[in-house]
Amino acid sequence: MTQKQKHFETAVIHEGYDTKEMLGSLSPPIFQTSTYTFETAEQGERRFAGEESGYIYSRLGNPTVRVLEERIATLEKGEAGLAFGSGMAAVSAVLIALTKANDHIICSSGLYGCTFGLLTMMREKYNITTDFSEMKSKEALRNLIRPETAVIYVETPINPTMRLIDLQRVTEVAKEYDIPVVVDNTFSSPYLQQPLELGCDIVIHSATKYIGGHGDVIAGLVVGKKSFIDMLSQTTQKDIGGIISPFDAWLLLRGLKTLPVRLDRHCDNAEKIVNQLKNHPKVAHVYYPADDDNPDLSIMKTQMKRGGGVISFEVEGDKSRAQQLLNRLGFLKIAVSLGDAETLIEHPATMTHASIPFDVRQQMGITDQLIRLSVGLEAWEDIWADLEQALDQL
Repeated sequence: MTQKQKHFETAVIHEGYDTKEMLGSLSPPIFQTSTYTFETAEQGERRFAGEESGYIYSRLGNPTVRVLEERIATLEKGEAGLAFGSGMAAVSAVLIALTKANDHIICSSGLYGCTFGLLTMMREKYNITTDFSEMKSKEALRNLIRPETAVIYVETPINPTMRLIDLQRVTEVAKEYDIPVVVDNTFSSPYLQQPLELGCDIVIHSATKYIGGHGDVIAGLVVGKKSFIDMLSQTTQKDIGGIISPFDAWLLLRGLKTLPVRLDRHCDNAEKIVNQLKNHPKVAHVYYPADDDNPDLSIMKTQMKRGGGVISFEVEGDKSRAQQLLNRLGFLKIAVSLGDAETLIEHPATMTHASIPFDVRQQMGITDQLIRLSVGLEAWEDIWADLEQALDQL
């Protein structure tokens, strides 16, 4: 069986690693080293000059990290991958690499709070401006493009409103102007969505979430064409230094092995919880990609395998009522992040998206009564029982 013939469920376990090369070790070894020795001074010279392949220093490359990078590249059907010390290290490296002072970025109308903070800093320091768009038509997107537009940056599903962006529509317009399309694929993972297959140029993950899956590692990943990844590695990552540790790379490799099994369970549980939430009188609105009432359902069916494990919903009332719900939960955990085995629940307006100004949050659809729920791997009946008793007390 060739590499191209491997199914996702096989590649996620085997890709990028040959046990024969590591004394038969079934698990990839953790190369916990900062530097590497050269046989001769001339060999060191050749490696630093790029004339000979090989490891030099772990900020520039590490064997454990390399397995992870090759594996995620295969899973996203890209040419090459690069691992970072956090999701935001990956986001910042990509945006810094693709822009210069006075450039312009077009973003989906909804964004992770720290990504919004990064864009704000880039505007203040380098006059890099940003326009937000729902990208509902090609014409709407074309109207925002300027000569200085350097990047189109998309979250889909959007955090935390769960709205979807038609990636094929975006890429068709972007190619008219030769503008790279960057997609934050954190909420889907490559198991549910593969943006590069839809024509996008670069994929980013906060690997802390579904890739790791166990809430014990902070990391980021980028996948794209080899020429771009090589440039990113040799410039932005090398010089800013947002690298991942070998142990954290090993944790991600371990987590990846169960990604398909975990995602199927996350999706199964989420679908059941959505149905329960929609029928509860204290819930005003439910937002989930695979919901039959979702206005973006046709997009979901085109570019996603399933709806994912994250649900957002609004309770009847205000911020106080939303916080009361969280405070009355039993075993469900009030925590940011998502994709863990545990069900996590948070209040975006005061937590993950608190750094976004109130008026901008409102435009993004992040209301004070909005709650984000990352459905875990527990029995769905227990998840719902805890939610239901908290809702009933409102």
